[in-house]
Amino acid sequence: MRDILVAHTVRKVYRTGAETVEALKDVSISIAHGDFIAVMGPSGSGKTTFLNCLSGLDEIDAGDVLVEGQDVHKMSDAKRSRYRARKMGFIFQSFNLIPVFTSVENVELPLLLAGASPSEARGRAEETLERVGLGERKNHRPNELSGGEQQRVTIARALAGKPAIVWADEPTGNLDTETAWSVMDLLKDLNEDGLTIVLVTHDPAIGEVAGRMVKMRDGAIESSS
Repeated sequence: MRDILVAHTVRKVYRTGAETVEALKDVSISIAHGDFIAVMGPSGSGKTTFLNCLSGLDEIDAGDVLVEGQDVHKMSDAKRSRYRARKMGFIFQSFNLIPVFTSVENVELPLLLAGASPSEARGRAEETLERVGLGERKNHRPNELSGGEQQRVTIARALAGKPAIVWADEPTGNLDTETAWSVMDLLKDLNEDGLTIVLVTHDPAIGEVAGRMVKMRDGAIESSS
């Protein structure tokens, strides 16, 4: 199986005044097409920094990150933003939905920003909401949806652009146990359909759902299995 992402000796340093914190220490990893990876570790271990640096959301201080052979950190900011919009989807703990937009409008917005026509964006948004079980709720605004439904909208938004890889940062963190498991069941089904997912979680039970576990400590990969 061909690798979708290869990271080599990635280093990230945060500087605050006189203090320097090495948040990632020579992190190297290969992620294959269709992998479902859980990135785990205690608070402050570097999990979210790992996600942000490998996805190109944050700059790195050293190393290389190749996604489908493209070095995302050698791109200009504008090109990297376009690349992320076309190739990546993001799911966050704090849903990040626009309150005045309906579900379908929230899902179609990134498609419109990426250059899709209004009719194409609306069609793909509706199709993706159906896929995550929210076809009947497409005209509801976030405050009219449960927490689980809002997270399904964010998953639909991440999927609508047909990304090569989806990054999920604590996607069940704001949900009750039953709702969290329904979201994980959805992610597992999507992975079984071939979607590559990298998920950050502090919950061992959630991490067990993934096919592969990466454990981090003090900015380094402690183990990968």
